[in-house]
Amino acid sequence: MSAKVEHAEISGDIVALIPVLRGYAWSLTRSHQDVDDLVQETMTKAIANTHRFQAGTNLRAWLMTIMRNSFYNNISKSSRERTGSADCVSHDLISQPTQKWTIRCNEVMSAILLLPRHYREMLVLVVMLGEPYDSAAKICGVAIGTVKSRINRARAMVLQSVDEGQERSLGRSGRAANSVAQGVAGTERRRPRRAGGR
Repeated sequence: MSAKVEHAEISGDIVALIPVLRGYAWSLTRSHQDVDDLVQETMTKAIANTHRFQAGTNLRAWLMTIMRNSFYNNISKSSRERTGSADCVSHDLISQPTQKWTIRCNEVMSAILLLPRHYREMLVLVVMLGEPYDSAAKICGVAIGTVKSRINRARAMVLQSVDEGQERSLGRSGRAANSVAQGVAGTERRRPRRAGGR
């Protein structure tokens, strides 16, 4: 297989993983404005370095590692380049949802956003994106036991936050939020293991 054909195939596979990359970028940035920038930066670096990708290895994990490294490098740069307030009044002008389920799902997502970054990252990688423990461990550079521990703590924090919100809510709407949170918390337990360690 020629290098051009191989480069084209890998580039196509990278493009197919954009939805997964967007989800992971959101877990890192917590900012919808920054998601596209991080995904684009990751794809640019990956496509420019396809010659470094080892055929037969996990492309998804390789891309997530590039994204994670890019994100932390950007944080280091931005800490040295304070240019002004990132908060702008124009970003807060939104109309609130009227459906109770939408509101409750937003409460769960808000609880996830409030998690410390290392817990949120693991919860999104394993529970929401379905990344196996070993792959998440490689992406984040930690042991598998650390992955499991962070997921359990993240689930407990999300449930606690939603339960506190439920106490403030009345009736069925509070139970709806709890059932959504239980779904997020239980997804990881019910997910079947993939063959071959995936």
